[in-house]
Amino acid sequence: MRIPFLNLQKLNKRFEIKFKSQFEDFLHKGHYILGNKLIEFENAYANYCNAPYCIGTGNGLDALTLILKAYIELGKLALGDQIIVPANTFIATILSVKQAGLVPILIDPNETSFIITATAIKQKITPSVKAIIVTHLYGQISGMDELKDLCTDKNLLLIADAAQAHGAIDQNNNKAGSIAHAAAFSFYPSKNLGALGDGGAITTADSGLANCIQKLRNYGTSEKYKNDLIGTNSRLDEIQAAFLLEKLKVLDTDNTKRREIAYRYSKEIINENIKLPLWNNDKSHVFYVYVVRVKNKNHFCDYLNTHKVGYVIHYPIPPHKQKALANEFKNQSFPVTEKLSNEVVSIPLNPILETHEIDYLIEILNKYTCPA
Repeated sequence: MRIPFLNLQKLNKRFEIKFKSQFEDFLHKGHYILGNKLIEFENAYANYCNAPYCIGTGNGLDALTLILKAYIELGKLALGDQIIVPANTFIATILSVKQAGLVPILIDPNETSFIITATAIKQKITPSVKAIIVTHLYGQISGMDELKDLCTDKNLLLIADAAQAHGAIDQNNNKAGSIAHAAAFSFYPSKNLGALGDGGAITTADSGLANCIQKLRNYGTSEKYKNDLIGTNSRLDEIQAAFLLEKLKVLDTDNTKRREIAYRYSKEIINENIKLPLWNNDKSHVFYVYVVRVKNKNHFCDYLNTHKVGYVIHYPIPPHKQKALANEFKNQSFPVTEKLSNEVVSIPLNPILETHEIDYLIEILNKYTCPA
């Protein structure tokens, strides 16, 4: 049996008839950018996230960058301000800070949750720190109450990189996208809510921020040929908005399926050589990926290859070790992040996995032995 990490063609096959219908309507209307489908999706996704405003963008990186640039335009941030960012994240989180003309201050995560905590952040807060970006890594919301209290106490902006957490709900029944001052989402095809190309969005309850971002994403215009700001071109296009509207209808069902599989893994994978992720069996995790930890990553991956089980490593090289950022962080060490990068492997978990495939995955993982 061969089980790929993710079969996107099979995942999207479920929507083929509706996608074709949406595409025919798209061709017939001939309105390709900033049209009614985008407005419909923005309204639907704002409502889904329990956030007053949603602004579609070209991708998740742009979503984060536009939030930061809008705060600069509004005077809530200034060029050169320091922004606290997880060391253990996809590099886009850090790139957004750099591209906005701000300075990233990296924080090692909690080794159990993989997410930065208020306790660790407090040690790095100085008068130059003006905001915190927290990543809902792998699809999990964690520690947001403490971070909100900290930001209130220190008068800091709280921004969520929610690119992997579509539909996650915290212990207070708050959806990802409605907890921080602003949240950025990616609709990269592999995400829980994935487009058939690039796409992103921002959610917020701040009307001034939303209005500023709407201008910035479209050349800084308030109306056609009237440029109020130095903007960019980062717009979620009509056809992707139409596709996302169809997929949004089943997002909760898909997330429930993901959690059901994760529950089976957590109960049925019993192997001292494999450390499973911490989870309270609640809706705070939507398992964009299911990440296990092993002592000998290369050996484990070879074992999976032998048994035709797909996997991905998120992320093999930490951002501070990447060539692009090496000079900036050359004298800094983030031991937890570095340890995790040497141990984590993502195994298949998605809503199209069939029962016999899940059974096989559990069987193979339980048989794994690590060399002495």
